[in-house]
Amino acid sequence: MTFTADESPTDAARRIIDENSYATLATADVDGRPWVTPIWFAERGLRRYVWVSRTTRRHSLNVAQRAEIALVVFDSTVQAGSASAVYVEAAAAQVPDHELAGALAIFNAKCEASGLSTWDMSAVSADAPHRLYLATALQVWVLDEHENRVPVL
Repeated sequence: MTFTADESPTDAARRIIDENSYATLATADVDGRPWVTPIWFAERGLRRYVWVSRTTRRHSLNVAQRAEIALVVFDSTVQAGSASAVYVEAAAAQVPDHELAGALAIFNAKCEASGLSTWDMSAVSADAPHRLYLATALQVWVLDEHENRVPVL
């Protein structure tokens, strides 16, 4: 069950995202061939999901070809039957240079909070092999006690 009577769907989504650092990213290429990969992500306002990846990775190439993606954030360490998750349908793209500072601030805030080194603009621009990606949520759900989707946004 994702949330309880004393917790709203939004509160449940916020808790799940705050407690987890990885999401499963689902992409597809231009022909519809699916690909799924784990990503370490940062998030803002349940609407913006940011990650760093190499441009040559299959999921990055897929995002360049087809913006429609899905994300699932969940804790895989819990006992079977007690998992909770946030499901996101979004449009994703490589962050353009003029939006890089804002997206990098979101990502670096989570890095700092997690005790990790932050990323410099030069590490995700120009000739660097990595880029920053941003997914903007179109729909966000959690599941109720009957495993029905409950909208968060």
